[in-house]
Amino acid sequence: MRLGLNLGYLVGAEDPRGQLRLTAHAEALGFDVVWAAEAYGSDSPTVLAWLAGQTSRIDVGSAVMQIPARTPAMTAMTAASLDVLSGGRFRLGLGVSGPQVSEGWHGVRFDKPLARTREYLAVLELALARRTVAHEGAHYTLPLPDGPGKPLKLTIDPVRERVPTYLAAVGPKNLELAGELTDGWLAVFFAPDFADEQLAAVRAGREKVGKTLEGFDVVPTFPLVVGPDPRACADPVRGYAALYLGGMGSRTQNFYNALAVRMGYGEAAAAVQDLFLDRRQRDAMAAVPQEFIDATSLLGDRDRIADRLRLLAASGVTTCSVVPYGESLEEKLAALTVLAEAFERASVG
Repeated sequence: MRLGLNLGYLVGAEDPRGQLRLTAHAEALGFDVVWAAEAYGSDSPTVLAWLAGQTSRIDVGSAVMQIPARTPAMTAMTAASLDVLSGGRFRLGLGVSGPQVSEGWHGVRFDKPLARTREYLAVLELALARRTVAHEGAHYTLPLPDGPGKPLKLTIDPVRERVPTYLAAVGPKNLELAGELTDGWLAVFFAPDFADEQLAAVRAGREKVGKTLEGFDVVPTFPLVVGPDPRACADPVRGYAALYLGGMGSRTQNFYNALAVRMGYGEAAAAVQDLFLDRRQRDAMAAVPQEFIDATSLLGDRDRIADRLRLLAASGVTTCSVVPYGESLEEKLAALTVLAEAFERASVG
């Protein structure tokens, strides 16, 4: 197992130099990769290019680049450029986002996301392999059949023969698609006790193309809170958990809430969503079960985190990425140091 740092979004008045310090510290500690996200603020490629230009070893990855935000050809251009500029350190993580962002921000209908993703990945595969791109599908047709366009080929060579691709997947069908068509899975709210069911879907996708899970990168992201009392460590995570279970989507379409239901937290997930959508955010935060937060986070002191890392490695995690929590940048840096020490103590690398 390897370690990763997930910076999430560059939001509000946050100082980007803090993200750079976190990345440099993670690189010095031997972390394998740093990820950056996007929603409707900062875009991930710009942040990753900035980080890549000021680091030398750590990989930079998008978690994620939004599929409705870019044509597949544009994503291929960006991925190839980042791979060249970083010296072969770019990892391409993709996701369909959600209906509110796709339709409200990008103006792209959130319909048939699985079929759209499949076609998107097919065009990407052609482009990044530097083959002439021609595709006729329900969602993407290249070139257009009734105009002057002609099939084209990417004019820049990525450093590596294959830029690793990842899919952010929550539902079983999307997990299967990740296994079939990509090199890794970007997971959220990953719990060791529920991993077998999710990895079975990934494995089914791999088997479709004659592959096993060998070499497939399983990359969950965990909130990391260091402290002597695990219950107290859960408190800073409650806002994030309540937002995703309660507010990421509508009452009828929230992928994260549905995941919590499949994990056995149906009653609590419904309560959190009702409270959040009724604008009772504090009550929603309080309603998130301690067991759910503990199962999907890294909480506690060095020894407890080491024990959790052993469980994660045994459950199939190959890259353990974290979002460090703390009231200051120094506390976040210290949390990464504790994680690195716990990782060494766990002997799972």
